[in-house]
Amino acid sequence: MKQEFCGEGSLDRLLPSVGMGRPPRKRTTSQCKSEPPLLRTSKRTIYTAGRPPWYNEHGTQSKEAFVIGLCGGSASGKTTVATKIIEALDVPWVVLLSMDSFYKVLSPEEQMLAANSDYNFDHPDAFDFELLTHTLRKLKQGKSVKIPVYDFAIHGRHKEWKTLYGASVIIFEGIMSFADKTLLQLLDMKIFVETDSDIRLVRRLRRDIMERGRDIEGVIKQYNKFVKPAFEQYIEPTMRLADLVVPRGGGNMVAIDLIVQHVHSQLEERELSVRAALASAHQAQPLPQTLSILESTPQVRGMHTIIRNKETSRDEFIFYSKRLMRLLIERALSFLPSQVHIVQTPQGEDYEGRTFHGKRITGVSILRAGETMEPALRAVCKDVRIGKILIQTNQDTGEPELHYLRLPKDISEDHVILMDCTVSTGAAAMMAVRVLLDHDVQEDKILLVSLLMAEMGVHSVAYAFPQVKIITTAVDKKVNDVFHIIPGIGNFGDRYFGTDAPPDWSDEDEPSY
Repeated sequence: MKQEFCGEGSLDRLLPSVGMGRPPRKRTTSQCKSEPPLLRTSKRTIYTAGRPPWYNEHGTQSKEAFVIGLCGGSASGKTTVATKIIEALDVPWVVLLSMDSFYKVLSPEEQMLAANSDYNFDHPDAFDFELLTHTLRKLKQGKSVKIPVYDFAIHGRHKEWKTLYGASVIIFEGIMSFADKTLLQLLDMKIFVETDSDIRLVRRLRRDIMERGRDIEGVIKQYNKFVKPAFEQYIEPTMRLADLVVPRGGGNMVAIDLIVQHVHSQLEERELSVRAALASAHQAQPLPQTLSILESTPQVRGMHTIIRNKETSRDEFIFYSKRLMRLLIERALSFLPSQVHIVQTPQGEDYEGRTFHGKRITGVSILRAGETMEPALRAVCKDVRIGKILIQTNQDTGEPELHYLRLPKDISEDHVILMDCTVSTGAAAMMAVRVLLDHDVQEDKILLVSLLMAEMGVHSVAYAFPQVKIITTAVDKKVNDVFHIIPGIGNFGDRYFGTDAPPDWSDEDEPSY
């Protein structure tokens, strides 16, 4: 049932990212960049923390994101309400999607009209609803999307698009948020921000003159000709579709508190514990056919003897680990597709050889331990591209969290070698694979490469992603109560880098004992 709430307060603004810092565990958000942005409000700066699993033990979407739609007239305070909700939610990962990014590309004639304030940006036909609906649906499914960057000063899109990642909560705001039936079906909660027309006009004048380089005559002309009639014809009537009507925007803390309580109740129903589910699944199953274990020759066995020995010095640990990594990477490359290639030898004879049959090879390391495998990959793959994913374990929940990723452009076309030194439950490896799939990498083009794995991790990855090839030098049978591999290799990162892990640090399943 629709409700109205009244309240007062000051206007806050959502500001762009200005830096990065080590993220705290509480009160966090994400917006439109692949690197964690900051949310600044009048009271505090909020850093992005890690994104918890958005999939279940089957590797599929566990629960769709909760989508809040914010509608209202131009300059009604929608972004302010969104900011207040994000600040009060206190959840690990929130995405803010603005309808302003989805204005259509204008023709030269339309550009001329826009320059003279004669183009109607407040009509439904001004928006690319097809792209918008496709984008929001993918985000709700937990997938990454590319967002156009619209420049109001030039009335056009920039060449570079931004990347957004799926989240627990998505806040979608815009003047036409409720104008499309297909779009409405994607909204779990619909909020209309109601603000007096005089206040909206004053805000619009200030915004368009200061931020968008317009002159006062042009702003008033556009308001009277397009903005006001469009509000009365297209926007105000959609108020009846709202679950909540919020008068006076961001200052209405009564309404915002109610919204936050409702979202929390919805999120509690969607809670997920991936690692616990993995620990109880796939037991006593035969090892999958997608697994390839390096032949246990005396040399390989001997190197394992050295690096597993707790008395081994750091220098020897690094030396023999590197030897194993080189063998492992060489083995992994044998699973890449190849085709016949005939060359002529210096003696003038033909030789029927093989060559890689694919566009590119990209290595992606799961930080920090997976990064130690990059030199071995670079040594055998000329000009290989490298990406990085940082996954840490939340000490409060025991679940893996995605904190950072940097992936090459057009990775969707590549064969990807995903590198981590140890895999115990497979929770973080699954998260890394899920990230690649969300970037449209084909599952059968992913090779997971690890020095040591537990049977549990092998089963978890293979069950969730049956087309991913798994290559390792050894598989240990057990994982203890705290998910350490038994007999294991110890904390690989600490032994390799000569460090003691901070209390909240975990390299995938490091420590993996």
